Amino acid sequence: MLVTTCRRTTVIGVVAVLTLGTGSAVAGARAPAAGTPAAEPVVPTLTWTDCGTTEAGTAAGVQCATATLPLDHDDPAGAQVQIALARVPAPDQAARVGSLFLNFGGPGGTTVDVLQAAGAAFLPGLSGRFDVIGFDPRGVGQSSPAIDCGVNQETEGIYSIPAPTPLDIDVDAYVAKAQGYVDACLANGPVLEHVSTANVARDMDLLRAAVGDEQLSYLGFSYGTFLGATYATLFPDRYRTMVLDGAIDAEEYVHDPLSHIAEQTAGFEQSLARFAEACAVDQVACSGFGGADPYLAFDQLVAAANEAPIPADGYPADPRAVTGDDILTATLGQLYAKRRWGTLAAALAQAAAGDGSAVRAIVDGWYGRRDDGSYSPGLDRYFTIGASEQRYPRGDLEVYLDRGAESWASFPHFWSNSGYAEINYGLWPVSDEDAFAGPFTVPASSPPVLVIGTTYDPATPYPWAQRLTAQLGNARLLTMEGDNHTAYLRNSGCITAAADVYLLEGTLPAEGTVCRQEVPFVAPAPAPVEAPTAVRTDVLGSLLTGGR
Repeated sequence: MLVTTCRRTTVIGVVAVLTLGTGSAVAGARAPAAGTPAAEPVVPTLTWTDCGTTEAGTAAGVQCATATLPLDHDDPAGAQVQIALARVPAPDQAARVGSLFLNFGGPGGTTVDVLQAAGAAFLPGLSGRFDVIGFDPRGVGQSSPAIDCGVNQETEGIYSIPAPTPLDIDVDAYVAKAQGYVDACLANGPVLEHVSTANVARDMDLLRAAVGDEQLSYLGFSYGTFLGATYATLFPDRYRTMVLDGAIDAEEYVHDPLSHIAEQTAGFEQSLARFAEACAVDQVACSGFGGADPYLAFDQLVAAANEAPIPADGYPADPRAVTGDDILTATLGQLYAKRRWGTLAAALAQAAAGDGSAVRAIVDGWYGRRDDGSYSPGLDRYFTIGASEQRYPRGDLEVYLDRGAESWASFPHFWSNSGYAEINYGLWPVSDEDAFAGPFTVPASSPPVLVIGTTYDPATPYPWAQRLTAQLGNARLLTMEGDNHTAYLRNSGCITAAADVYLLEGTLPAEGTVCRQEVPFVAPAPAPVEAPTAVRTDVLGSLLTGGR
């Protein structure tokens, strides 16, 4: 950990750095009229070809296409982007309702590769009646150009470690690291000025038209709920059904992102406490970690690993010793899904016994570390897309230093999620002038939106779902009592059935419907230590496998 004391002269010295680029801040973004681009858009022509990529061969029926769309929707004849799509056609086209568009969150999450690998098998109640369609948003995945800052996410990225505290932060060094990361990301060029959610919504509207649907059917998770809310606001007459699961408070996300991330951090702290309580009740499920007081044992393990990192020789792909910061990072990642609690507990028990291999594997998966030591750009996309539209303070380092100190005081385990890390946003000089900042409302003449919230969702806290429902106005809240980021599929048959009926028939669940989570807390079966495929805010682990 860094030990240089923060000095007042150091703070003054870097404020000027934070002032650079203020003139193009998101605060100056204009809000275009809903659904009325400056020039007539051209609906792309799609040519579909087989493209499955499972180990057993081509996933049955998966097809891919590429759509050519304007980089700037105000200049349809100018530079273009290539948007990658995948679809699984409904087996009975005569009984087909239409197309169902998916977004798995992020920002920066991919969808095309998921459909290529899995087909539509993970949507058993819907794939028979819909053409299931995923697309990688502009700047993401197989779309081109795709954002990649080319950095070591553990040492240079937005959530790099070791995470500073008010006791040890070297402000000059930390701001220099953040500036280095920003500079690396800026090398991605003009696409950064056009990756806002509103532009993705405009893309999705053209893709809807391209597949021949008069109205959109949509299922969005996590950040995908913000995309859905944006689409519903900009194009209120162009969707038939919309499910938003793991909802984001749209207004706060745009206008008060510092508070937004602080609320999320509090959600992770609450989830850790609930995990520890469950461990105390069921030591078998918890692999014996922590005995009567797993919460205290967790703190002791983190402190011990910071003093003497724990060997990870049992994970030959990356046998670096595990620190306390690594344990905190692994824990945050596994708290996304209750199905991962058993895996987390087993990793903590193993680390407490002197072997950090399982923790190291989880950390590598969270950062997207590849076998060759390079890193997935998922976190780069998460940062740059959010920065293009969120209204972070510019030119005031003290705001972030104060927030960092507040976060450390308020969140003893996950303070690195908010405050200091957000200095990166304060340094970001690029904004999308076509971003949409609300208000996010749906008129009574539009179909009602179905919002799903989970009472102990760590990443998108339940109050966000309540607030988004109120913001949209013409919306219905469906609640799952439980612990998970998102609720649809493999969590509650009640939730899944209600969402499926709504998507297929347009029938909402009764107002005030509350469903119970049906996921047990169990110890994992013995298995080789392998890095899970996981990226921050990605819901696929809980949605598809529950344990990656």
